[in-house]
Amino acid sequence: MELPFIMIGGVLIGGGLGYLADRALHTSPTFTLIGGLLGFAGGIFDIIKRLLKQEKQDNGHGGR
Repeated sequence: MELPFIMIGGVLIGGGLGYLADRALHTSPTFTLIGGLLGFAGGIFDIIKRLLKQEKQDNGHGGR
């Protein structure tokens, strides 16, 4: 249930930081896009990590 929030949070945080960098450096929308993509990649990485951890735990408990 938390996986969609991880994904959305990563994009929002990355995009938000990029937006702030764009405002400071007057480079809109360069850093917003880069930050959003990095947030997306970070969200995917975290989801995969959590799913692999969950799979490992399930296999260790009698195959449940």
